[in-house]
Amino acid sequence: MTTSNNMSQQEMDDLIAKYDKESAVRQHVGPMKWITFCLLVLFSIYQLSYSLFLTIPPQIHRPLHLAFGLGLIYLLYAGRRKNNAQKKVGIVNIILSLLSIGVSLYWVIDYDNLVLRTGNYTTMDMIVGGLAILLVLEAARRVVGLPITIIASVFLLYTYLGPYMPGFLEHRGSGVQRIIGHSYFTLEGILGTPLAVSSTFIFLFVLFGAFLEKTGVGEYFNDLSLVIAGRRIGGPAKVAVFSSALQGTISGSSVANVVTSGAFTIPMMKRLGYRPEFAAAVEASSSTGGQIMPPVMGAAAFLMAEFIGVPYMEIVKAAALPAILYFVGIWIMTHFEAKRLGLRGLSKEELPDKKEVLKKAYLLLPIVIIITALMMNISAERSAIIGIVSCVVVGAFRKETRMSITDILEAFASGAKVALGVVAATACAGIIVGTVTLTGIGLKLANGLIDLAGGNLFLTLFFTMIASLILGMGTPTTANYIITSTIAAPALVKLGIPEVAAHMFTFYFGIVADITPPVALAAFAASGIAKSKPMRTGVESTRLAIAAFMAPYIFVVSPALLLIDTTFLGSVWVMITSILGMIGVGAGLIGFWMSKMNPLERILAIAGGVLAVIPGIETDIAGITLIALSFAFSYYKSRKLKQAEQVSL
Repeated sequence: MTTSNNMSQQEMDDLIAKYDKESAVRQHVGPMKWITFCLLVLFSIYQLSYSLFLTIPPQIHRPLHLAFGLGLIYLLYAGRRKNNAQKKVGIVNIILSLLSIGVSLYWVIDYDNLVLRTGNYTTMDMIVGGLAILLVLEAARRVVGLPITIIASVFLLYTYLGPYMPGFLEHRGSGVQRIIGHSYFTLEGILGTPLAVSSTFIFLFVLFGAFLEKTGVGEYFNDLSLVIAGRRIGGPAKVAVFSSALQGTISGSSVANVVTSGAFTIPMMKRLGYRPEFAAAVEASSSTGGQIMPPVMGAAAFLMAEFIGVPYMEIVKAAALPAILYFVGIWIMTHFEAKRLGLRGLSKEELPDKKEVLKKAYLLLPIVIIITALMMNISAERSAIIGIVSCVVVGAFRKETRMSITDILEAFASGAKVALGVVAATACAGIIVGTVTLTGIGLKLANGLIDLAGGNLFLTLFFTMIASLILGMGTPTTANYIITSTIAAPALVKLGIPEVAAHMFTFYFGIVADITPPVALAAFAASGIAKSKPMRTGVESTRLAIAAFMAPYIFVVSPALLLIDTTFLGSVWVMITSILGMIGVGAGLIGFWMSKMNPLERILAIAGGVLAVIPGIETDIAGITLIALSFAFSYYKSRKLKQAEQVSL
């Protein structure tokens, strides 16, 4: 398979693996290839069976989920990335895989006794628990990356060294036995809430995504985007925005989204006349936005619902408007940039056949079905299963999308393989969450952050933003949310911010770390395709993603943007004024309305845009007035320029 820029599938895979650790897996040959394939398929079958009819306690199900996850990680991920090219699995990795399965099955085998002797652990319990912690940390390092492993290790050390900590960080400390027991033999550590969500909702939605890919929906998103946006001004950039928004509904990785969509959108943008940095930035910012796009939000939506204790659909509803604003903002800026440069859309010959694309619209049915099921208050697990079945049924409509038994098994294996990163991230994050409950560090950090800001809400938001950007660097979406919400969100909640708004605030800034220098993995991956300057691409991506930097501050101050405590008409008004505001901000940042804008016009447009996005009648009126003034000045100048051109002719 090749893309329009002659980028081979292997080159795409190599680029994803370079910037996305979860994708850097061994390509086995011989017996090991079939062993891992069968284990991956078995993992998916077990998860489906558990959701459909198995009734086993969480102390057995979660260790079984962990056994599959860790056992496969050590077979598929090498200790060092460069060794992933080696197709042979060394004896050390096989031993680590077997140990991972053994420590996980220890819970299953000795379940009754472990429950009875809670808090009174044996020497064998301590050996098994200690090994489990080390194996989880190493698995997270291999799959997710070093940052989360370091954070979890620091938290474990903090738990032990509490009496020696300075200032407000001091606590009474915990012994090794208590730390191991709490981390592995309770449902508050490794086997806690994060892994619980991984072993239920997240796995099934990841599997749903794998089945969607098998039906060819990923490629269809690209074709549909070309048909809808390709002919418009600066068409390829708008195709990138639209296709990435669609891809975000099934993708859990900004980098993977960048490469799969960018392999054909970035070359098209460059051919049309966009600068390489701008072309790469459009794809990077759009793909990163896919992680905040409901209903999946890179699997963070399920974690957020569980952590906050609200219905899943409440999270989806709250996330909808900010996500729309994000993509509207990028769309608008690509439009004004194209107008500024005088770029055209794609010609009819450069687009796929419209009739053929519309004939395949049935491929979108599984997404419509799963969203409908969720809106009907069918549980997330059942909705995902309905979605998986619908993929097989809908795919059978036409020969080219019909799934054979082999295709179904490959989808099982693909889904399980993608889920391994989530298993490692949530298990490791469970260590962090466990130490927070054991030491109270969450409240201590919240108080410290508030004290540092002197109790000022804006400064607290600013410091929380910086903390979330740092904590989110190089971290996949699920781990990103767990870390930022555990460490940074409590400060906002303590100041009286609604929990949904506080968690969304930290989540947004954790996500945009993917395009914010210096560790802008999505921007760097896009830069690799565009052959642009990586750091400049990161800066350009950050500018395009301005909505992601504005919206969190606004919905913290006025939760109406999250559709909290507002009416239907109020929601419609917020939507209209927010979009008008993003038009003003976009025009001001690009520096073009109907003509090139001077500094005053740009300031009026940006200030008006910000005011219009802030919910409130006074701010809306003031914002729309300033935007109108800026537009009027630009329109008047453009008329004068046209008249001058006509006179000269």
